[in-house]
Amino acid sequence: MKKVLVAALTGSALLALIAVAQTPAAGPYKVVKTAKTGGDGGFDYIYADNDGRKLYIPRTQPGTPRISVFNLDTLAPITEIVNDKGARGVATDTKSGHGFASSSPVLMFDTKTLAVIKKIDVQGGPDGILGDAFSGRIYVLSHSEPNITVINAADGSIAGTINIGGAPEQAATDGKGRIYVDVEDKDNVAVVDTKTMTVVGHYDVAGKGGTCAGLAIDAKNNILFAACRNPANMVIMSAADGKILATIPIQAGTDGATFNPATMEAFSTAGDGTVSIVKENSPTSFVAEQVVQTKPGAKTIAIDYKNNLILTMTQEYGPVPPPAAAPPAPAPGAAPAPGPGGPGGPGGPGGGRGRGPGRGPVVPDSFTILAIGK
Repeated sequence: MKKVLVAALTGSALLALIAVAQTPAAGPYKVVKTAKTGGDGGFDYIYADNDGRKLYIPRTQPGTPRISVFNLDTLAPITEIVNDKGARGVATDTKSGHGFASSSPVLMFDTKTLAVIKKIDVQGGPDGILGDAFSGRIYVLSHSEPNITVINAADGSIAGTINIGGAPEQAATDGKGRIYVDVEDKDNVAVVDTKTMTVVGHYDVAGKGGTCAGLAIDAKNNILFAACRNPANMVIMSAADGKILATIPIQAGTDGATFNPATMEAFSTAGDGTVSIVKENSPTSFVAEQVVQTKPGAKTIAIDYKNNLILTMTQEYGPVPPPAAAPPAPAPGAAPAPGPGGPGGPGGPGGGRGRGPGRGPVVPDSFTILAIGK
């Protein structure tokens, strides 16, 4: 009995030591600015046009879906671009001065005047989006086939489509002719040659970090940072051959990632209201640096390279409603009363528009942009 107790205590102590070793030390990053801009409707991706100094956030609202545009330096509102189909994300091309919103049809606009140029019919269900200056093209991601629609940024013509064998989430470009796409439901990263518009490889992360939702790249050192949910790890690999260089635990519920070459840090935002930061000390050495507390629901990410700020956004949530009282038991021999509805209906799974797991209803006009820095 004593031996068992000693072993248990030793195991507990060992687990505690491991937990301490994996917990990042307190660091310099914090929420340095908030901009409560309000407005109704949901949201998904946030996009920073570093050259044009604008911040784009598509908002979804029945009747008036639009793209909210802000000054990237001050976070002050500039205007809104009406998009009746409702976009998920935005990407811009500096050379052509054109912006694109991932809706169906894709919305093309002028990044200086913010006037709509045209709408581009595409297949699939547009979701994520990536602009690649090297190829001069925009890559619109879809969970259904075709997984990628390639658009010429100069004139909005469709260059082709690419199927990557699964549902894409976030993409990253090396600026030299390859883009990388995390395939969320297949636990791999697809490698695409932008010249031939073909998939030239898949880098497997299964067992190290499945269901990857965020992807960032250190283009100079050719290193990928895949932010994964199951298990919750930052899987760091060579972009050249997919060799896994390190696996570092991050916060659960990641939904976006980015890399800052000025500070050599990778960032992952999670819906629980945290930002996990991984430091690249060298191309072969990586450490968990800090976990920053933001606000629940702040799950996607953009970066302002000029000011070294990480940007995300969320809304406030009211109290979680109490569970409905159980109906009285039927009298003996009586038929049971019908339920309130099937899945997604009132009281069923999926109900409660605007709420996250364990959250109450959205507080009206509470939409807020957060800037994280030192």
